[in-house]
Amino acid sequence: SDLIAAGDDITSLERRKRLHTVGATSRRFFSILIWTAASLMVLRELDVDITPVLTGAGIIGLAVGFGAQTLVKDIISGLFVIAEDQVRLGDVVDINGIGGAVEEINLRTIVLRDIEGTLHYIAAGEIRTLSNKSKDFSYYVIDIGVGYDDDTDRIVETVRDVAREMTADLAYAASILEPLEVLGVDAFKAAEVTLRFRIKTLPLKQWEVGRELRRDRKST
Repeated sequence: SDLIAAGDDITSLERRKRLHTVGATSRRFFSILIWTAASLMVLRELDVDITPVLTGAGIIGLAVGFGAQTLVKDIISGLFVIAEDQVRLGDVVDINGIGGAVEEINLRTIVLRDIEGTLHYIAAGEIRTLSNKSKDFSYYVIDIGVGYDDDTDRIVETVRDVAREMTADLAYAASILEPLEVLGVDAFKAAEVTLRFRIKTLPLKQWEVGRELRRDRKST
């Protein structure tokens, strides 16, 4: 059925995003490891005594270790973020109140680019809250203010009709996972009440679907 096919597409998309993220992070880690080992092998082939190098590296590593607790914390936290599949490359997230698209995930940092194009480098060990807006599925929430004298039942039916038309539109049908939900009256204000709706979509499609839903509703 179409629903099952859509579900399969979501599963495949999530699996590809996870593999892409793990693959990119693993490549960086193993690249550093391989280049380090290759450099030592080259030095050895050139009859350079690498024992002092290894001894020096051990001493430096021990010294740095005492002052690198934050670095270790960041790396361990980064490993948990990746292992628990909390965020993937391409996701849209809020981290500690900073929102943006995930451009890089390193063992120590996560790089976000916000809507203005600014890059934010966030240490994994400093992450207090991580809100993923594109994991598995998304919702677009729309609030509509109506006057106390307006026919709320008619407005609700109008919004439902617009959502049904979008579901039948090939340009949006694949992005919409479930029919529009009517959440009811959300707030009472001095001159109006607020009706709240939401619609379930594919990850990252909520804004495209939501903008069209608002535009079509205003044109009716």
